[in-house]
Amino acid sequence: MTPFIPRASSSRVCDDVIVIGAGHAGLATSYLLTEAGLSHVVLERGETANAWKTERWDSLRLLTPSWLTRLPGARYLDEADDGFMHVSELADFLDDYAKAFRLPVVSGANVTSLRRRRGIFEAHTESAVWQARTVVLASGAFNNPAVPKIAEQMPDNLMQMTPFDYRSPDSVATDGVLIVGASATGLQLADELVNAGRKVTLAVGEHVRMPRRYRGEDIFYWLHRSGIHDQRYDELDDIERGRNLPSPQLMGRRSPDLDLNDLQNRGVQLTGKLLGCREGRLLFSGGLRNVCALADLKMARLLKQIDPIADAEGAVQSAAPVATRLENTPPVSLDINDSSIDTVIWATGFKPDYSWLHIPVLNHKGLLRHDGGIVVCPGLYALGLPLLRRRKSSFIFGIEDDARDIVSHLTSFLKTDSRRFADDLYSDAHTRASARRRA
Repeated sequence: MTPFIPRASSSRVCDDVIVIGAGHAGLATSYLLTEAGLSHVVLERGETANAWKTERWDSLRLLTPSWLTRLPGARYLDEADDGFMHVSELADFLDDYAKAFRLPVVSGANVTSLRRRRGIFEAHTESAVWQARTVVLASGAFNNPAVPKIAEQMPDNLMQMTPFDYRSPDSVATDGVLIVGASATGLQLADELVNAGRKVTLAVGEHVRMPRRYRGEDIFYWLHRSGIHDQRYDELDDIERGRNLPSPQLMGRRSPDLDLNDLQNRGVQLTGKLLGCREGRLLFSGGLRNVCALADLKMARLLKQIDPIADAEGAVQSAAPVATRLENTPPVSLDINDSSIDTVIWATGFKPDYSWLHIPVLNHKGLLRHDGGIVVCPGLYALGLPLLRRRKSSFIFGIEDDARDIVSHLTSFLKTDSRRFADDLYSDAHTRASARRRA
């Protein structure tokens, strides 16, 4: 079993809260609801940690070091471990967590509809209807790959895949691969495929560059120590931009750094952002140099922000990573046949799935309208979304603070709602009694 340190807990029957999703966010919420004495149920479409078990490629490891893997009441045993958990280890950790605290997870309970009637939420699954006064949406932000419209322009003989389809290089039956997107997913797939001897072209758009290690420590150590990860959503000037930032160009290994320079050294061809396909030619933006220069500039600003903290701790000196090199002029178009590209992998991000949510709480982009996880519908909450309440919100170690805030608000709502419900009953009874007396 994956080692962690549990505290005693118990579970109750559903009444107060329905939690949808048994990933790290749903399980952390369940633990805190139990701690608060609120009856609840956790509805999971598959098994605990279903996405980690079924929707990730075989070699994937967490971007965060193991010492940061923690949930309310439990942590990874070895706090000095700066290795990186494989997805199977994380799945085991979450399984063990749910079992150790007897969290009320109902597996195979795929929510096909969530509605609200007369102040009560109804979650419909194939076998039951669950009712509660509040609901926490913990189904995640990565339910579906975000494939752009330009995918429709690709010729029929070109194989198209998403990270959900990819398991290993054996998943790709061809030698020439175009990976669209250069955030964490795109870089990691490019790394694995070029190591397997494939000819890889990487279309690079906006990205966030970070070194894996800096001043003798993992970059997450400095993000943690500097308080950057604790920055709140209501302290940012542009929250929407913050929530849409790409994931950092990192992978779960100590060295060497995985960046565009490293990939180019191993034969990966870089292009600008993919704009479309016309008459058998792939069309790319000509702004790759500017995009890379901006990513380098932002990385330099981040490291400059870290330096005073590192100096105060007496950390070793180390040079910042060299600027991104683009030795040749990146092509603005490629003939699909001449370039030998037979497969496109869309590493263009992910999006949540709210097709089952039949409550008017989505904006024109299909995203939840919420203020720090408090959704515009009274009694409805969300957890596990990027920059929900803090910069660390979408990371496993960041869920506890967010979940405590949400459970605190939810608890107050239930108390207020109960008083209002009692007042309404008293008012109705008083009205009926008055009517009888008048009669």
